[in-house]
Amino acid sequence: MIRQPIRIIRKRKTREEILELSTPLFARHGYDGVSMRDIAAAVGLTQAALYYHFADKNQLYLDTVAYEFRERVAALKDMLAGNGTPWKRLECFVAGLARMMASDKDFLRLVQWVLLDTNEARQSTLAKQVFRDMFVAVHDLASELDPHVDAHLLAMSIFGLVIFHFQAGATRKFMPGRRPQQDNPEVLARHVCDLLRGRLASADGEAR
Repeated sequence: MIRQPIRIIRKRKTREEILELSTPLFARHGYDGVSMRDIAAAVGLTQAALYYHFADKNQLYLDTVAYEFRERVAALKDMLAGNGTPWKRLECFVAGLARMMASDKDFLRLVQWVLLDTNEARQSTLAKQVFRDMFVAVHDLASELDPHVDAHLLAMSIFGLVIFHFQAGATRKFMPGRRPQQDNPEVLARHVCDLLRGRLASADGEAR
């Protein structure tokens, strides 16, 4: 059982407050490492009161992930739909996603746990209800960058280049050539765009 300080409740917790307080638990311990008892203790509610808001832990987990991603996904989609060339919008998107990962460790940890989850039902629900719109937006941008490439693979590569950079952060800092400025979101965004631009140009030249 995870030891959490019990908060003294002065008023009834709202559903949003419960989601906000649940985030650090799921982010640090994953779905399997957290019980409804742990969450009730951290939030300062009885388990019965917690079940009033959520049918079970599965629903609470899915709703917590959706809550954490909702505003971030909206902001990232705005970047992808903004003004400028496709490459400029990609650089803005990559820098925005990198800033989110660099500035909020719980968000980064939650992303890692979500990606590691082997439960297909949860993955399917999150893919359809949380991640689909943002992926479609990146997929569409990938088609703009080069209509001749596999947009699905290019979209996945874009996400991978950003997310893995931060996932590997604890190990990467001990690797040769590591410099602090490499964690700057703008530096990473330029690197990713230069890398993809060079590869797509090369592929276009080979096709000709």
